Amino acid sequence: MESLIPTINRMQEVFLTVGSEIIQLPQIVVVGSQSSGKSSVLESLVGRDFLPRGSGIVTRRPLVLQLVNVAPLQERLRADSGVRAEEWGTFLHCKNQIFTDFVEIRQEIEAETERSSGDNKGISPDPIYLKIFSPKVLNLTLVDLPGITKVPVGDQPEDIESQVQEMILSFISNPNSLILAVSPANSDLATSDALKLAREVDPDGRRTLLVISKLDLMDAGTDALEVLLGRVIPVRLGIIGLVNRSQHDINTQKSLEDSVKDEQAFLQRHYPSLASRAGSRYLAKTLSRLLMHHIRDCLPDLKTRVTVLSAQYQARLNSYGQPVEDHSATLLQIVTKFASDYCNTIEGTARHIQTSELCGGARICYIFHETFGRTLQSIDPLGGLTELDILTAIRNATGPRPALFVPEVSFELLVKRQIKRLEEPSLRCVELVHEELQRIIQHCSSFSTQELLRFPKLHDSIVEVVTGLLRKRLPITNDMVHNLVAIELAYINTKHPDFTDAAQVSASVNSQQAESLDGGKRWKNEKVADEKAPAAGFSSPIKGQAINLLDTAVPVSRKLSVKEQRDCEVIQRLIKCYFLIVRKSIQDSVPKTVMHFLVNFVKEHLQSELVGQLYKQPLLQELLIESQDTAQQRVEVAQMLEALKKANNIISEIRETHLW
Repeated sequence: MESLIPTINRMQEVFLTVGSEIIQLPQIVVVGSQSSGKSSVLESLVGRDFLPRGSGIVTRRPLVLQLVNVAPLQERLRADSGVRAEEWGTFLHCKNQIFTDFVEIRQEIEAETERSSGDNKGISPDPIYLKIFSPKVLNLTLVDLPGITKVPVGDQPEDIESQVQEMILSFISNPNSLILAVSPANSDLATSDALKLAREVDPDGRRTLLVISKLDLMDAGTDALEVLLGRVIPVRLGIIGLVNRSQHDINTQKSLEDSVKDEQAFLQRHYPSLASRAGSRYLAKTLSRLLMHHIRDCLPDLKTRVTVLSAQYQARLNSYGQPVEDHSATLLQIVTKFASDYCNTIEGTARHIQTSELCGGARICYIFHETFGRTLQSIDPLGGLTELDILTAIRNATGPRPALFVPEVSFELLVKRQIKRLEEPSLRCVELVHEELQRIIQHCSSFSTQELLRFPKLHDSIVEVVTGLLRKRLPITNDMVHNLVAIELAYINTKHPDFTDAAQVSASVNSQQAESLDGGKRWKNEKVADEKAPAAGFSSPIKGQAINLLDTAVPVSRKLSVKEQRDCEVIQRLIKCYFLIVRKSIQDSVPKTVMHFLVNFVKEHLQSELVGQLYKQPLLQELLIESQDTAQQRVEVAQMLEALKKANNIISEIRETHLW
């Protein structure tokens, strides 16, 4: 079980090499107000002076401190292995550099802090990683954070309090971390900022340990016995009292060994019942024990997390593909796959089928039978034709002679005018299908062919070729649709099987009109009335007015005679009947035309067009240049995957027997 903490330290180093913290590893986070004695507690655990000290805010960057227990120097010399020093430290940012002088370690911490945070009290969230090897320490991983402050000083921003709190919360909100809350004995525990923050993320107190520092600075006549016994505020993992070194002790360079002896003497004198459960040495043993047990509890979840992430990153790496070796084969493969995906999207057999909206062939079907079909159905066969238009056409077709029968020319003239109205929605149908075929290009680029995103130039070239092919076929399809309407206009087939015979229509209209009249009497009366009543447009002019015989030959509005009504009715019925025949034909032939000249042509010639225009030796190198983002992401994902594999191996090394 002793090997658990070094194992976690190794995992931490593995993930630091790739600059990521995707795995939340167990560690002890030290939290406390400014000048509450956090750094002194850490130094007492190490047994050496190595942290910057002073008044005000001294710790201005998180310090991740890994303590590693090693064999004494004499044993290592006999084994002829390791660094030839009793104690030493290393920084992650100073690779291959070993610090045997702890004064140099302090200076390096100060210099690294100023490099990132400035030299005037500014803070930074970037951690400093320090590893200390010593035979006097227990295996521990701790994080020293800036103290909780209220008022900005120096270069500190106005929101320094919220910045520090956010930084602390980012560390202690990790459910795999233990919280070491430091609170001075000479302040009220109920006002402890450290405990308040710990309670926010750990309301049950399952991972919080409280340290009461500066026991020797309490007012005369008072003690912290009630606090240490947990009667004021109970803490589940325990409360441990410490005596910190004073500034005078630091100035006089009093050794930590002497300080520990004086601490034990003070505890025996003032807290004899708690002396064995207080002090720096007891704190170190307690932290090591708690961290080992905590790691043991977190290990199964860690292993699961590493396994899941390994699978995710492997899938991401696969999606980025391998670096290109054979350019010809790669280009052919991508082009063939794109053409296949494009055709499959039209056929509805693509792997990535959208559920949010219609796409590909389904949308083309919707355009044909819903959009185009409904538009044609909404066109009124007699729309835009008034009875006056029909009468005018009849009169114009008969010339100077009054018509005995309805002239056929007037029917053709009027029905052609109505058929012409079918051309615009037919051309709009072609346009909509063309737009959908353009959209399929983006659909295939986004969902079907992931490799296209690797090669932006190839992607742009494929889009350009397909767009060019569609653009080339559009006028041909439009011309054919235009011809379909022109064909219908070229010959009005009144012998069409579905067309009602004009004689039958005329007879039907006559019989209906005969039924609506009371015998022939009303017909005769109307005829007499028509003869007696002067025509509205040809009445005698008032005396003194000039006569203009060219004024309005056909009255704008008047009551139609029975014959005129009959003629209008016949023409209207014939137009409606023939228009419905043509509309039915157009509704059937336009989709077939679009499919043959546009959709099917593109499907059949897409691959040959792509290969013909792109598979050229001079273009291969240029088209298969990867985007910088893809290449960089592949490297990053590969590094992360390697780190996860190492982490998995490290966890696998821990035998089950080590856990208990």
